[in-house]
Amino acid sequence: MASLILISVLLFIIYYIYISALKRSPRIVFYLDKIPGPKTIPIIGNALDFLVTPDQLWDTVRSMNDNFYPIYRVWSLKNGVINIRHPDDIEVLLSSSKNISKSMIYFFLYPWFGTGLLTSTGSKWQKRRKILTPAFHFNVLREFSGIFDQEARRMVKDLQFHGQIALDLVPFITKYTLNAICETAMGTSLEGKKSSMDNFQKIYRKAIHDLGNLMLHRLLRPWLHPDFSFHLSPSSRLQTKCLDIVRGFSKKIIGERKKYHEDTKGIHLKELNEKNVAEVDKDYARKKRLAMLDLLIAAMRNGHIDEDGIWEEVDTFMFEGHDTTAMGICFTLLLLAEHNEIQERVRQEFDDVINSNDGQISITELQKLSYLERCIKEALRLYPSVPFISRNITDDMQLREYFIPKDIMAHIHIYDLHRDPNFWPDPLRYDPDRFLPENIQGRHPFSYVPFSAGPRNCIGQKFAMLELKAIIGHLIHNFYLEPIDLAGEIRMLPDLVLRPKNSARIKLTPRQ
Repeated sequence: MASLILISVLLFIIYYIYISALKRSPRIVFYLDKIPGPKTIPIIGNALDFLVTPDQLWDTVRSMNDNFYPIYRVWSLKNGVINIRHPDDIEVLLSSSKNISKSMIYFFLYPWFGTGLLTSTGSKWQKRRKILTPAFHFNVLREFSGIFDQEARRMVKDLQFHGQIALDLVPFITKYTLNAICETAMGTSLEGKKSSMDNFQKIYRKAIHDLGNLMLHRLLRPWLHPDFSFHLSPSSRLQTKCLDIVRGFSKKIIGERKKYHEDTKGIHLKELNEKNVAEVDKDYARKKRLAMLDLLIAAMRNGHIDEDGIWEEVDTFMFEGHDTTAMGICFTLLLLAEHNEIQERVRQEFDDVINSNDGQISITELQKLSYLERCIKEALRLYPSVPFISRNITDDMQLREYFIPKDIMAHIHIYDLHRDPNFWPDPLRYDPDRFLPENIQGRHPFSYVPFSAGPRNCIGQKFAMLELKAIIGHLIHNFYLEPIDLAGEIRMLPDLVLRPKNSARIKLTPRQ
């Protein structure tokens, strides 16, 4: 019986591959064959080029991006893909008001994120964006800055207990960015549950890491694309296990916030509905601790979103709001540890700002940290938290040299874009002065897109910058950083975010 099932599955896979290849559109083939690219195998295309280990995949993509600069095509069965790296072409795509749909790659995230803000398109995406935008208004971010400051001080206190320490940044930093997103966007803190949450956070972070690996594993194996064959694989069972962990955490947070509003008889939601959130005054934001989740619950009561819609957005922001910021913090700290003069200048700037305000840090003080901001921007140039994005081309598009037909995918490799020597002289050098106002003048605006750009730019980029400034500033203010692992020598893994394969360590010595 088992043999019969195996044979049936193999026959299905062969049939699927063959039929998929026959479905290539002659029009797409005509235009894509004009674009250079690696050699293809009949029917299979370039699929075997990417059937490698994660380490090898990272190197393969980097090599192709350099060898076929600035644009190339690949085929995977029936799917045509263009990879673009020149800012002129990227501007055409990201500025488009029509080609805003995420590519089929993101379909494999549906079990996790549903069709929330990251993965949705069209009217649903526009509606969700409209609901969520007020959660990142200046008056709300002003109150969030206090939470970032509080979380950074908590982190410093935890570290000072150990004295001099060799710190593996990724698992350490993510503990605090996860609490920050819970308290700001979700209106609930994990700190009071620390004893029970520390172990769960490790399980949660591993589940997120596994889900990213599973998506990549499935994407690179065309026979796992159909739900039928995927659900027969061990990967499907692991995905279900990981989703139970992640979804359980999100639903617990949603349940707690709903109970809060039930206990207060929905008074705060009523006030929220009666106010224009863009004009929320400071007292209201402080007293009610306005959170993104409150906007979603209020929208549900008004019939603009359902229960499933809330968990879609909570799962999306729980991941994007803590993992991307954690990677930005980690790589900035690694680079500052390697560059002592730059680190000292950041320290002096933060010392001056915090001392001028009696040791307090608010959004006003964070906005004064212009040199630290340049350091973060330069770190995000070299190590963008999201190194890759992909779109479905739903409308024909004319690039600099090639006509791009609809119904293909377009990949933007932000990691390589940011290291293009044609736009970034000596691109591997860490130089925050690249972002001085006089040095920005004349630079192509789409040569630097760490938060994407155009209609689908990152809704939380100001949120992220404030959090990075608060946490990095307090760490530099209280510790001297020395390198252990050099950023340029760390092996990267292809994932939803830029992720080190192994450790990313620095040495911290408390300031006396």
